[in-house]
Amino acid sequence: MNYAPLCSKKMIVGLAAFSFFLLVLKFFVDDIQFTEQQANFVSMLRSIYIGYFVLCLIYTGYIFSVRPNKDVSVDPLDKAALYKNQESIVKFLKRPIILLITSAILLISMFTNLIFSFIAIFFLLGILWRMEYSHRKTFKNRFMANQQGYIDESLILQFKNIVGDNFLVTEHSALQKYAKDETEDLYYPPQVVVMPKTTEEISELMKICNAHLIPVTPRGAGTGLSGGALATKAGLLISFERMNSILHIDEQNLQVTVEPGVITEVLQNAVKEKGLFYPPDPSSKGSCFIGGNIAENSGGPRAVKYGVVRDFVINLEVVLPSGEIMWTGANVLKNSTGYNLTQLIVGSEGTLCLVTKIVLKLLPHPKVDLLMLAPFYNLEHAGAAVSAIFRAGLIPSALELVEADALRIVSAFVGDDTISIDDNVAAHLLIEVDGNDIELLMKDMEAIALLLEDFDCGEILFADDAQQKEALWKMRRRTAEAVKIAGYSIEEDTVVPRANLPQLIKGVKELGKQHDFHAVCYGHAGDGNLHIRIKKEGCPFSLNNPEVVPALQSLFELVKKLGGTISGEHGIGLVQKSYMPIMFSENALDIFRGIKKVFDPNGILNTGKIFD
Repeated sequence: MNYAPLCSKKMIVGLAAFSFFLLVLKFFVDDIQFTEQQANFVSMLRSIYIGYFVLCLIYTGYIFSVRPNKDVSVDPLDKAALYKNQESIVKFLKRPIILLITSAILLISMFTNLIFSFIAIFFLLGILWRMEYSHRKTFKNRFMANQQGYIDESLILQFKNIVGDNFLVTEHSALQKYAKDETEDLYYPPQVVVMPKTTEEISELMKICNAHLIPVTPRGAGTGLSGGALATKAGLLISFERMNSILHIDEQNLQVTVEPGVITEVLQNAVKEKGLFYPPDPSSKGSCFIGGNIAENSGGPRAVKYGVVRDFVINLEVVLPSGEIMWTGANVLKNSTGYNLTQLIVGSEGTLCLVTKIVLKLLPHPKVDLLMLAPFYNLEHAGAAVSAIFRAGLIPSALELVEADALRIVSAFVGDDTISIDDNVAAHLLIEVDGNDIELLMKDMEAIALLLEDFDCGEILFADDAQQKEALWKMRRRTAEAVKIAGYSIEEDTVVPRANLPQLIKGVKELGKQHDFHAVCYGHAGDGNLHIRIKKEGCPFSLNNPEVVPALQSLFELVKKLGGTISGEHGIGLVQKSYMPIMFSENALDIFRGIKKVFDPNGILNTGKIFD
């Protein structure tokens, strides 16, 4: 229920006057004699006023209950009036407090003598002053940054003039999908969302935001797992969903120029029609944007042979926070001309600039690929087999590990019985080879199968046709979704040298016993990138969660000890930034901050991600 009309100015003035009138009537015309009808009328007024007092009390409780803390996002429409600026916040809070005091004074005056009423008045005024001072200080500390970056109606009008009325969102219901991504259970709605179509529109938006210190959050498809696209500072969210064109496929130079809103799989299919290949393939390739892949330096299963996104980025058009448009390099395969800004931008998580055009390297598409699924009765043996394959001189195009518990969950989730999982099986390796000569590939698969016999491997399943291959890959790609729904809501993206993978797997299981959580492991074992999904009773998220933080601290310390790092492809974003000191000294973090300052001196672009 909305009690705000009770606190309108007219209501306050009217009731304050009414209270004063009754107060005078009580103490200065004390000998007045009411008729029975008049007394009943006064009694009725008193009852109505008492009811009104209760409603004011409820409303005041509501106002204080929605007061956000520094870690909790708020609904920008329901509570926008609270956040416009410090003075309006205090003024807004004063109204219900004044009403309460007015009502309380009236009630006291009706039932007590004059002296006690004045004592009550001074006491209540003291409470009001103390509450006003406390709230002024609280809101000043917590929302000063947002007050500087508040988007008023005049700024909204300017944004509309740039992108058009149909591509600006402020409505509560429409903002919901932009308030979250695939990161745990976090919710941070922006104040305004815009969907520009051109680089020039983004440039104009950034000029306005930079001048008015408006926080800006860039967003792709919202498939991220580190909170990088969450508008933690509210402000303006720039969605790239309309910048979704493949601008040019250069078949002569094996390059493609795209906008950041192109879906990864759409790009792969488009170049495949011309016999070309863009290898990076995150599990969310059917929905994630190329721009998001650039921001996080995404990988995927085929990174083990072909490399990650960074290895395919040749040149970038970007918009700086100042609004300036620039290219970071040239469309060439070799470039030793100054600092490599292109590679600096890749993986910077939208904290330095906004990428508006991308030039990518392509390869000829391999003609043949073969796929096998190998079960293991020991999880650590599966990890050890990974390193042995590469030491034998065999280079798979994908080498994925899926723990048996995760595979059972995803099999039930997708309703596919392609895989028969023995109760004694601990994990599976999904191994793919690709190329142009099927005979050579068959020999590689035979060599791998022979090698796996030394690691307690069960009966290997060879995918017979494209349909079976697709079924196996479908289960692998939907593993994260399935285990998350099954309660494994906390995901870590650790990576170690692949020879140390067995030690990491063993360590994860030991930490689970120490910290009372259950984990399932899966991921890109071929490059040592192990995704760890954690389920801990009563802990659906990890961000600032005292029940989870010690466990993750121990996990990341183990990863560092094994020569690894805390993120292989998901990025640091919001949820991992507090663990950065494990990996980097304060001097190194200061260098990061210095780079950020050069690009974004006003600190408006995705601030609060990677580091504070």
